Amino acid sequence: MRGLDDFLAECDRAPRINELSGFFATTAAGESGMPTRKPEVDSRLLPNDNLIRDLIGLHAARQGFFDQHYHSSIPYRLEEECRMAYGVLRYARIRGAQLSLYSLGTAEGTMARTLSELSRGQIHSLSCSPNAENYKCFMAYGEPPDAEFFVGPFHRLTKAVLNSNARLGKFASGFDIILEDTTFQMYSPNRPKQIEFVAQHLKEGGIFVFLEKFRAVDDSDYQRREYQKDFGFKARYFQQEQIEAKKTAVLTTMFNNEVTLEEMSRAVGTHFKHCVMTWNSGNFCSLAASNSRENLNLYVSQMADPAIPHEYVYEAGLYRSLTDHAVP
Repeated sequence: MRGLDDFLAECDRAPRINELSGFFATTAAGESGMPTRKPEVDSRLLPNDNLIRDLIGLHAARQGFFDQHYHSSIPYRLEEECRMAYGVLRYARIRGAQLSLYSLGTAEGTMARTLSELSRGQIHSLSCSPNAENYKCFMAYGEPPDAEFFVGPFHRLTKAVLNSNARLGKFASGFDIILEDTTFQMYSPNRPKQIEFVAQHLKEGGIFVFLEKFRAVDDSDYQRREYQKDFGFKARYFQQEQIEAKKTAVLTTMFNNEVTLEEMSRAVGTHFKHCVMTWNSGNFCSLAASNSRENLNLYVSQMADPAIPHEYVYEAGLYRSLTDHAVP
Protein backbone atom coordinates (compact mmCIF):
# COMPACT_ATOMS: atom_id res chain seq x y z
CA MET A 1 0.00 0.00 0.00
CA ARG A 2 1.49 3.31 -1.11
CA GLY A 3 1.61 6.09 1.47
CA LEU A 4 1.12 3.63 4.33
CA ASP A 5 3.04 5.67 6.90
CA ASP A 6 1.01 8.79 6.16
CA PHE A 7 -2.23 6.83 6.38
CA LEU A 8 -1.28 5.26 9.71
CA ALA A 9 -0.34 8.69 11.08
CA GLU A 10 -3.71 10.06 9.90
CA CYS A 11 -5.50 7.25 11.73
CA ASP A 12 -3.47 7.82 14.88
CA ARG A 13 -4.78 11.40 14.95
CA ALA A 14 -8.39 10.28 14.46
CA PRO A 15 -11.22 11.37 16.80
CA ARG A 16 -12.12 7.75 17.56
CA ILE A 17 -8.95 7.15 19.58
CA ASN A 18 -8.40 10.73 20.74
CA GLU A 19 -11.15 13.24 21.60
CA LEU A 20 -13.93 10.63 21.42
CA SER A 21 -12.06 7.93 23.32
CA GLY A 22 -13.70 8.84 26.63
CA PHE A 23 -17.21 8.48 25.21
CA PHE A 24 -16.46 5.05 23.80
CA ALA A 25 -14.72 3.85 26.96
CA THR A 26 -17.48 4.86 29.37
CA THR A 27 -20.23 3.58 27.07
CA ALA A 28 -18.46 0.26 26.56
CA ALA A 29 -18.12 -0.06 30.34
CA GLY A 30 -21.82 0.66 30.88
CA GLU A 31 -21.03 3.81 32.86
CA SER A 32 -22.90 6.17 30.52
CA GLY A 33 -25.10 6.17 27.44
CA MET A 34 -27.25 3.27 28.60
CA PRO A 35 -30.82 3.08 27.27
CA THR A 36 -33.74 3.04 29.68
CA ARG A 37 -34.51 -0.49 28.51
CA LYS A 38 -32.65 -3.15 26.56
CA PRO A 39 -33.56 -3.16 22.86
CA GLU A 40 -35.31 -6.28 21.59
CA VAL A 41 -35.72 -7.60 18.06
CA ASP A 42 -39.13 -7.13 16.47
CA SER A 43 -39.30 -10.71 15.19
CA ARG A 44 -42.43 -9.93 13.16
CA LEU A 45 -40.15 -8.24 10.63
CA LEU A 46 -37.91 -11.28 10.13
CA PRO A 47 -38.48 -14.80 8.73
CA ASN A 48 -40.34 -17.26 10.90
CA ASP A 49 -37.92 -20.19 11.02
CA ASN A 50 -35.78 -21.98 13.58
CA LEU A 51 -32.48 -20.59 12.34
CA ILE A 52 -33.44 -16.95 12.81
CA ARG A 53 -35.07 -17.70 16.17
CA ASP A 54 -31.90 -19.41 17.42
CA LEU A 55 -29.80 -16.55 16.12
CA ILE A 56 -31.96 -13.87 17.77
CA GLY A 57 -31.91 -15.72 21.08
CA LEU A 58 -28.14 -16.23 21.20
CA HIS A 59 -27.45 -12.69 19.98
CA ALA A 60 -29.61 -11.27 22.79
CA ALA A 61 -27.81 -13.43 25.35
CA ARG A 62 -24.36 -12.25 24.21
CA GLN A 63 -24.97 -8.49 24.03
CA GLY A 64 -22.73 -6.21 26.03
CA PHE A 65 -23.06 -2.60 27.13
CA PHE A 66 -22.09 -0.84 23.92
CA ASP A 67 -24.39 -2.95 21.79
CA GLN A 68 -27.33 -1.89 23.92
CA HIS A 69 -26.44 1.75 23.32
CA TYR A 70 -25.80 1.23 19.60
CA HIS A 71 -28.93 -0.74 18.80
CA SER A 72 -31.05 1.82 20.65
CA SER A 73 -29.55 4.62 18.58
CA ILE A 74 -30.14 3.58 14.95
CA PRO A 75 -33.65 2.66 13.80
CA TYR A 76 -33.94 -1.10 13.27
CA ARG A 77 -30.19 -1.64 13.29
CA LEU A 78 -30.65 -4.61 15.65
CA GLU A 79 -33.02 -6.29 13.20
CA GLU A 80 -30.55 -5.58 10.39
CA GLU A 81 -27.70 -7.15 12.36
CA CYS A 82 -29.74 -10.32 12.80
CA ARG A 83 -30.74 -10.22 9.13
CA MET A 84 -27.09 -9.90 8.09
CA ALA A 85 -26.05 -12.74 10.39
CA TYR A 86 -28.87 -14.89 8.98
CA GLY A 87 -27.58 -14.21 5.46
CA VAL A 88 -23.99 -15.05 6.42
CA LEU A 89 -25.03 -18.32 8.09
CA ARG A 90 -27.04 -19.41 5.07
CA TYR A 91 -24.24 -18.33 2.73
CA ALA A 92 -21.72 -20.39 4.72
CA ARG A 93 -23.97 -23.45 4.73
CA ILE A 94 -24.45 -23.36 0.96
CA ARG A 95 -20.73 -22.93 0.34
CA GLY A 96 -20.03 -25.83 2.66
CA ALA A 97 -16.42 -24.91 3.40
CA GLN A 98 -15.15 -23.14 6.51
CA LEU A 99 -15.66 -19.38 6.30
CA SER A 100 -13.65 -16.59 7.93
CA LEU A 101 -15.24 -13.31 9.02
CA TYR A 102 -13.58 -10.07 10.12
CA SER A 103 -15.79 -7.57 11.94
CA LEU A 104 -13.86 -4.38 12.50
CA GLY A 105 -14.80 -1.78 15.03
CA THR A 106 -17.97 -3.59 16.12
CA ALA A 107 -17.74 -2.99 19.86
CA GLU A 108 -17.87 -6.33 21.72
CA GLY A 109 -18.26 -8.33 18.51
CA THR A 110 -21.65 -9.79 19.40
CA MET A 111 -22.67 -10.72 15.87
CA ALA A 112 -19.31 -12.29 15.00
CA ARG A 113 -19.24 -14.35 18.19
CA THR A 114 -22.87 -15.41 17.70
CA LEU A 115 -22.06 -16.61 14.17
CA SER A 116 -19.06 -18.62 15.37
CA GLU A 117 -21.01 -20.26 18.17
CA LEU A 118 -24.13 -21.00 16.16
CA SER A 119 -22.20 -22.41 13.19
CA ARG A 120 -20.30 -24.79 15.49
CA GLY A 121 -16.95 -23.94 13.99
CA GLN A 122 -17.87 -23.46 10.33
CA ILE A 123 -17.47 -19.69 10.74
CA HIS A 124 -14.24 -18.50 12.37
CA SER A 125 -14.46 -14.84 13.30
CA LEU A 126 -12.23 -11.99 14.39
CA SER A 127 -13.51 -8.79 15.95
CA CYS A 128 -11.50 -5.71 16.82
CA SER A 129 -11.96 -2.61 18.97
CA PRO A 130 -9.59 -0.09 20.55
CA ASN A 131 -11.44 -0.48 23.86
CA ALA A 132 -10.41 -3.07 26.45
CA GLU A 133 -13.89 -2.55 27.93
CA ASN A 134 -15.37 -4.17 24.83
CA TYR A 135 -13.01 -7.11 25.16
CA LYS A 136 -14.15 -7.54 28.74
CA CYS A 137 -17.75 -7.82 27.55
CA PHE A 138 -16.66 -10.24 24.82
CA MET A 139 -15.04 -12.50 27.43
CA ALA A 140 -17.90 -12.21 29.92
CA TYR A 141 -19.53 -15.33 28.45
CA GLY A 142 -16.37 -17.42 28.39
CA GLU A 143 -13.72 -17.88 25.76
CA PRO A 144 -15.32 -19.06 22.52
CA PRO A 145 -13.30 -21.65 20.56
CA ASP A 146 -13.83 -20.11 17.10
CA ALA A 147 -14.13 -16.36 17.78
CA GLU A 148 -11.13 -14.11 18.42
CA PHE A 149 -10.77 -10.49 19.50
CA PHE A 150 -8.02 -7.97 18.76
CA VAL A 151 -7.79 -5.07 21.20
CA GLY A 152 -6.65 -2.15 19.07
CA PRO A 153 -7.77 0.16 16.25
CA PHE A 154 -8.33 -1.37 12.82
CA HIS A 155 -5.28 0.27 11.28
CA ARG A 156 -2.98 -1.49 13.74
CA LEU A 157 -4.17 -4.94 12.71
CA THR A 158 -1.64 -5.60 9.95
CA LYS A 159 -0.60 -8.81 8.24
CA ALA A 160 2.55 -8.75 10.37
CA VAL A 161 0.45 -8.67 13.54
CA LEU A 162 -1.70 -11.56 12.30
CA ASN A 163 1.36 -13.63 11.43
CA SER A 164 3.09 -12.97 14.74
CA ASN A 165 0.13 -13.95 16.96
CA ALA A 166 -0.52 -17.62 17.67
CA ARG A 167 -4.29 -17.18 17.94
CA LEU A 168 -4.65 -14.81 15.00
CA GLY A 169 -2.31 -16.56 12.58
CA LYS A 170 -5.15 -18.62 11.11
CA PHE A 171 -6.50 -15.38 9.62
CA ALA A 172 -3.26 -14.36 7.92
CA SER A 173 -4.40 -15.86 4.59
CA GLY A 174 -7.37 -13.47 4.54
CA PHE A 175 -11.10 -13.34 5.17
CA ASP A 176 -14.09 -14.47 3.13
CA ILE A 177 -16.25 -11.65 4.53
CA ILE A 178 -15.27 -8.33 6.09
CA LEU A 179 -17.77 -6.08 7.85
CA GLU A 180 -16.98 -2.42 8.48
CA ASP A 181 -19.60 -1.25 10.95
CA THR A 182 -19.74 2.57 11.31
CA THR A 183 -15.96 2.55 11.86
CA PHE A 184 -14.41 4.61 9.08
CA GLN A 185 -16.64 7.61 9.88
CA MET A 186 -15.00 7.82 13.31
CA TYR A 187 -11.54 8.24 11.78
CA SER A 188 -11.61 10.43 8.65
CA PRO A 189 -13.44 10.89 5.33
CA ASN A 190 -10.55 9.18 3.53
CA ARG A 191 -12.57 6.22 2.23
CA PRO A 192 -10.22 5.35 -0.66
CA LYS A 193 -7.26 4.70 1.66
CA GLN A 194 -9.37 3.14 4.42
CA ILE A 195 -10.87 0.65 1.99
CA GLU A 196 -7.49 -0.03 0.39
CA PHE A 197 -5.93 -0.78 3.77
CA VAL A 198 -8.64 -3.17 4.99
CA ALA A 199 -9.16 -4.83 1.59
CA GLN A 200 -5.63 -6.24 1.92
CA HIS A 201 -7.18 -8.73 4.35
CA LEU A 202 -9.92 -9.88 1.94
CA LYS A 203 -9.53 -13.12 0.03
CA GLU A 204 -9.91 -13.14 -3.73
CA GLY A 205 -13.63 -13.19 -4.44
CA GLY A 206 -14.43 -12.20 -0.85
CA ILE A 207 -17.24 -9.87 0.18
CA PHE A 208 -16.72 -6.48 1.84
CA VAL A 209 -19.79 -5.14 3.68
CA PHE A 210 -19.94 -1.47 4.66
CA LEU A 211 -22.48 -0.02 7.08
CA GLU A 212 -22.14 3.74 7.43
CA LYS A 213 -23.95 6.98 7.99
CA PHE A 214 -23.93 9.08 4.83
CA ARG A 215 -24.28 12.75 4.08
CA ALA A 216 -27.32 13.63 1.98
CA VAL A 217 -27.16 15.70 -1.19
CA ASP A 218 -29.61 18.10 0.46
CA ASP A 219 -28.71 19.13 4.01
CA SER A 220 -32.38 19.61 4.87
CA ASP A 221 -33.09 15.99 3.92
CA TYR A 222 -30.28 14.86 6.19
CA GLN A 223 -31.66 16.88 9.08
CA ARG A 224 -35.22 15.64 8.61
CA ARG A 225 -34.00 12.06 8.80
CA GLU A 226 -32.07 12.91 11.95
CA TYR A 227 -35.24 14.32 13.52
CA GLN A 228 -37.10 11.15 12.62
CA LYS A 229 -34.34 9.02 14.17
CA ASP A 230 -34.18 11.10 17.35
CA PHE A 231 -37.86 11.69 18.00
CA GLY A 232 -39.41 8.66 16.30
CA PHE A 233 -36.97 6.00 17.48
CA LYS A 234 -34.29 7.03 19.98
CA ALA A 235 -36.88 8.63 22.24
CA ARG A 236 -38.11 5.11 23.00
CA TYR A 237 -34.81 4.38 24.73
CA PHE A 238 -33.18 7.65 25.81
CA GLN A 239 -34.14 10.81 27.65
CA GLN A 240 -34.05 13.96 25.53
CA GLU A 241 -31.07 15.32 27.45
CA GLN A 242 -29.12 12.14 26.61
CA ILE A 243 -29.88 12.58 22.93
CA GLU A 244 -28.79 16.21 22.95
CA ALA A 245 -25.63 15.42 24.92
CA LYS A 246 -24.55 12.85 22.33
CA LYS A 247 -25.08 15.34 19.53
CA THR A 248 -22.69 17.70 21.26
CA ALA A 249 -20.13 15.09 22.30
CA VAL A 250 -20.02 12.81 19.25
CA LEU A 251 -22.28 13.45 16.27
CA THR A 252 -20.89 16.82 15.18
CA THR A 253 -17.37 15.38 15.03
CA MET A 254 -18.62 12.27 13.24
CA PHE A 255 -20.46 14.36 10.64
CA ASN A 256 -17.16 15.88 9.53
CA ASN A 257 -15.92 12.39 8.63
CA GLU A 258 -19.02 11.23 6.74
CA VAL A 259 -19.13 11.06 2.96
CA THR A 260 -21.94 10.99 0.40
CA LEU A 261 -23.12 7.80 -1.27
CA GLU A 262 -21.64 9.07 -4.52
CA GLU A 263 -18.24 9.56 -2.90
CA MET A 264 -18.47 6.13 -1.31
CA SER A 265 -19.43 4.42 -4.56
CA ARG A 266 -16.39 5.97 -6.27
CA ALA A 267 -14.10 4.78 -3.46
CA VAL A 268 -15.58 1.27 -3.50
CA GLY A 269 -15.46 1.14 -7.29
CA THR A 270 -11.70 1.70 -7.20
CA HIS A 271 -11.27 -1.72 -5.59
CA PHE A 272 -14.37 -3.74 -6.48
CA LYS A 273 -16.17 -4.52 -9.75
CA HIS A 274 -19.56 -5.13 -8.12
CA CYS A 275 -21.40 -3.30 -5.35
CA VAL A 276 -25.04 -3.20 -4.26
CA MET A 277 -26.99 -1.45 -1.54
CA THR A 278 -28.71 -3.94 0.78
CA TRP A 279 -30.25 -1.75 3.51
CA ASN A 280 -31.27 1.81 4.28
CA SER A 281 -32.44 3.44 7.52
CA GLY A 282 -32.63 7.22 7.38
CA ASN A 283 -29.09 8.46 6.77
CA PHE A 284 -27.60 4.97 7.26
CA CYS A 285 -27.00 2.52 4.42
CA SER A 286 -25.36 -0.87 4.03
CA LEU A 287 -23.41 -1.81 0.92
CA ALA A 288 -21.94 -5.15 -0.15
CA ALA A 289 -19.05 -5.27 -2.61
CA SER A 290 -16.97 -7.98 -4.26
CA ASN A 291 -14.95 -8.79 -7.34
CA SER A 292 -16.92 -12.03 -7.62
CA ARG A 293 -20.37 -11.54 -9.12
CA GLU A 294 -21.23 -15.14 -8.19
CA ASN A 295 -20.32 -14.80 -4.49
CA LEU A 296 -22.03 -11.46 -4.12
CA ASN A 297 -25.21 -12.71 -5.78
CA LEU A 298 -25.21 -15.79 -3.54
CA TYR A 299 -24.74 -13.74 -0.36
CA VAL A 300 -27.46 -11.25 -1.27
CA SER A 301 -29.85 -14.05 -2.23
CA GLN A 302 -29.52 -15.58 1.25
CA MET A 303 -30.58 -12.40 3.03
CA ALA A 304 -34.19 -11.96 4.12
CA ASP A 305 -36.12 -8.87 3.13
CA PRO A 306 -35.03 -5.71 4.99
CA ALA A 307 -36.59 -5.76 8.47
CA ILE A 308 -37.59 -2.11 8.74
CA PRO A 309 -40.82 -0.11 8.35
CA HIS A 310 -41.06 1.66 4.99
CA GLU A 311 -41.16 5.13 6.52
CA TYR A 312 -37.47 4.86 7.47
CA VAL A 313 -36.39 3.85 3.95
CA TYR A 314 -35.38 6.72 1.66
CA GLU A 315 -33.08 5.11 -0.89
CA ALA A 316 -35.37 3.77 -3.61
CA GLY A 317 -34.53 0.43 -5.15
CA LEU A 318 -32.49 -1.53 -2.63
CA TYR A 319 -30.10 -3.98 -4.32
CA ARG A 320 -29.48 -1.42 -7.02
CA SER A 321 -25.98 -1.29 -8.43
CA LEU A 322 -23.53 1.31 -7.20
CA THR A 323 -20.66 0.55 -9.59
CA ASP A 324 -20.31 0.53 -13.36
CA HIS A 325 -19.69 -3.22 -13.57
CA ALA A 326 -22.28 -4.19 -11.02
CA VAL A 327 -24.42 -7.13 -10.04
CA PRO A 328 -27.72 -6.92 -11.95
